[in-house]
Amino acid sequence: MDHSTHHAAPADNGHAHSHGPGHGHGTTWATAMQATLHCLTGCAIGEILGMVIGTALMWGNVPTMVLAIALAFVFGYSLTLFAVVRAGVSLKAAIKVALAADTVSIAVMELVDNGIIALVPGAMEAHLSDGLFWYALLGGFAVAFVITTPVNKWMIGRGKGHAVVHAYH
Repeated sequence: MDHSTHHAAPADNGHAHSHGPGHGHGTTWATAMQATLHCLTGCAIGEILGMVIGTALMWGNVPTMVLAIALAFVFGYSLTLFAVVRAGVSLKAAIKVALAADTVSIAVMELVDNGIIALVPGAMEAHLSDGLFWYALLGGFAVAFVITTPVNKWMIGRGKGHAVVHAYH
């Protein structure tokens, strides 16, 4: 596929990529949703793993959340790193791409998701075997996806965030 057409000048109707009204700034909602789902995947893997480890080690809420958030960033960045390195980019350059592509998205995702968990009564005290734990976590991911998607759309439309990864596809 010729990626030079991916960033072509706006069509005659005045809308970038000729996607019609509401899709300005050179990106679509589908592209933003795909970037957000990519971010959510890494965040979910890291966060669930962190919670499982913290619970298994009988840590309190704060160290478990810190570990879960740290692992969310690690796995979120790793998904991008692997894809960019696989495209032939050096590890050093790939790290810069991953940081540029994912930092804001992961930060918004984690802020919203963990905020939801903190606000759901009893969720912080719930155990991995409790339905409340999973409902709060999955509900937090869903709300984070809805809030992070427009952030990603805005960033991609300005050549930031996941837009920097598109050069390597």
